[in-house]
Amino acid sequence: MRGRRGVDAYAARMRVSAHRVRVALRKSGVDYFRGDGSDWVALAGLLLTIPAITLGTLTDPVWCAPAALVLPIVAGGLLLRPASLLGLYAAAAGALIVESVVLGPYTQGPARVTPGTVLVVAACGLFGLLIAQFRARVGVPWRRGGTMLFDLRERIRVQSALPRLPQGWHREMALRPAGGQSFSGDFVVAARTNGGRTLEVLLTDVSGKGMDAGSRALLLSGAFGGLLGSLPPHGFLPAANGYLLRQDWDEGFATSIHLVLDLDSGDYELLSAGHLPALQLHAGSGRWEEKAGEGPLLGVYDGAEFHPVKGSLRPGDVLMLFTDGLVEAADRDIAEGIDRLTGEADRYVASGFEGAAWHLIEACAKDVNDDRALLLISRKT
Repeated sequence: MRGRRGVDAYAARMRVSAHRVRVALRKSGVDYFRGDGSDWVALAGLLLTIPAITLGTLTDPVWCAPAALVLPIVAGGLLLRPASLLGLYAAAAGALIVESVVLGPYTQGPARVTPGTVLVVAACGLFGLLIAQFRARVGVPWRRGGTMLFDLRERIRVQSALPRLPQGWHREMALRPAGGQSFSGDFVVAARTNGGRTLEVLLTDVSGKGMDAGSRALLLSGAFGGLLGSLPPHGFLPAANGYLLRQDWDEGFATSIHLVLDLDSGDYELLSAGHLPALQLHAGSGRWEEKAGEGPLLGVYDGAEFHPVKGSLRPGDVLMLFTDGLVEAADRDIAEGIDRLTGEADRYVASGFEGAAWHLIEACAKDVNDDRALLLISRKT
């Protein structure tokens, strides 16, 4: 009976020990792939591949060439920290020496360790070390770098989503970054305020293009999104201007247009900070009218004043907000670009503007070297 109890106790202790080992390994793996843990698991695995490759080279150097040692070196550049990488390189160098000694001089036959093999392995090691040092300086391991950028892109996309509007209204927005990239210097933030009765939309064009302006646009979109709706409409652009001035960027200006729309009456105000005018289609006359507020660029000087322009959207009317990438090109001026935009938009008057934003960008702004954004708000008949 006592022997049976001893066996059960021993088995229980073994199960507890095994459980602790599994938890420790799982935690270590999770921390590693999050970029928070030690890289000893990856280092151990890569160190084990080196003798395996060396054995394969000594057994059949034709199929497993000495240059195969670049494989763990390249993987180490992506996975390991610089200090661990140096240990891997020392093991690879030792493997090359062993292969050279066992296989003999490269002048005595093919598939041996040649000076070219040594140069290739050394060059890959140098590039791997540079990559590892860059990752260590940035503080974002490659395992999380792509995930982080994807998460940032999705947050920008969600933040730029326009809120739902009550029945009788239609809104859509299209944004195309320069060069087909995922980050743009143009962004939109929007919110329904005043108990949902008012729609506030801000379209901003940050100086620069694509990835160069994307980081600044990301910072500004978060800040402007927090300010929008928290301040009176006439206080938003002065606050945004002050925020931009405090950043003290070398290339820190931006243009913005701020729409404040009463969804019950259709009356609106437009406040502009050096931005292109909005375009309103009057359904009664079928003509487009430019709506331009007065105000300087954001981030240029303190104490700037922004004077609104007022208007009203009647049933059938359409309001377009856009950035200069949509109407400006090297071979034409902005006025010509606006004429082309209104001409293309006239094609949708009869059928309605649903789905028109992307088509208008495609028709009017084929220059992929500039950020392009277009916002449409229409009041249905």
